[in-house]
Amino acid sequence: MMFKILMAGVALLVSVAPAMAEITIRDAYARAASPKAKAGAAFMVIENSGAAADRLVSATSTVAHRVELHTHKETGDGLMQMLEVEEGFVIPAGGAHALQRGGDHVMFMGLKQSLLQGDTVEVILTFEKAGEIALEIPVDLARKPAMGHGQTTGG
Repeated sequence: MMFKILMAGVALLVSVAPAMAEITIRDAYARAASPKAKAGAAFMVIENSGAAADRLVSATSTVAHRVELHTHKETGDGLMQMLEVEEGFVIPAGGAHALQRGGDHVMFMGLKQSLLQGDTVEVILTFEKAGEIALEIPVDLARKPAMGHGQTTGG
């Protein structure tokens, strides 16, 4: 009898537990245009091996006074404008979302220090389901932007 009650409790717990996304970060790097720049950015590929989509909702770092999730959008006159994406970025189930130059990225505004080649930047990414993921992102000023690969796969 006790075993049946215990198993019923386990079954109930499993049935109400949310489907947790399994988030991994790869190929992360940060950069600024120059050592005296007041802004910088971080780029990476966020992969979700889980069965449910997740959403990157915010990022924080002690390297800047303000950290936002940004994207580039065309203004209609051939110019590109950076905009905050307050709702964050969806990371599809079984897929990935690339934060890359010229597209979605983590923006550091009001840098408190220079981003120098070989340094690392501590960043905490916050996801709706996966929670907080702390990263140490290398500064790579020599890397060229990736060309010709999409931002979202899977899902």
